[in-house]
Amino acid sequence: MKLYYYPGACSLSPHIVAREAGVTLELEKVDIKTKRTESGADFLQINPKGSVPALQLDNGELLTEGPAIVQYLADLNPESGLAPANGTLARYRLQELLGFINSELHKGYSPLFNPATPEAVRAERKEALHKHYSLLEQRLAEQPWLLGDEFSAADAYLFTVTNWAGHVGLDLSRFSAIAAFQQRVVTRAPVQAAMKAEGLIA
Repeated sequence: MKLYYYPGACSLSPHIVAREAGVTLELEKVDIKTKRTESGADFLQINPKGSVPALQLDNGELLTEGPAIVQYLADLNPESGLAPANGTLARYRLQELLGFINSELHKGYSPLFNPATPEAVRAERKEALHKHYSLLEQRLAEQPWLLGDEFSAADAYLFTVTNWAGHVGLDLSRFSAIAAFQQRVVTRAPVQAAMKAEGLIA
């Protein structure tokens, strides 16, 4: 399998999940601006959506959208505990969290990366993100991981998007449980390996 990624983008989440699950992936970096892959291919011919992550399966099919990809990878190794069993309430809780991170956090950051976004919109987005982080702060003040005592695919996704805060001037200093969570995640060996492979840390 091949993961098309951009360093530090939302594609870091499935990269982390794969390493946590012990799933070997081939990596190919994508230039988000030119839509060319590291090998020179036209990424739009591979994924017409033009966005990462995209996972090329061994049978040639392409799977897109981070929440779908992380569940697929987690299910390749159920013993990893990264995703509860299909059909259980716990699995729906995972999907609930992935949906929340995807729609409220991930997309909330998007306008902040655009230099053309008006300051009023930036302020509104930051206020909304603070409200969403307040909910997660409460949860993580009571338990180490989003689903409880076990690291899951949702934790990889939250860690990835929260890493963007410093790049867009979002002050999260009031959220001590979020800060402790980020530190717990970054010290995990598979997370370190993924970040090193993407050139994010030495």
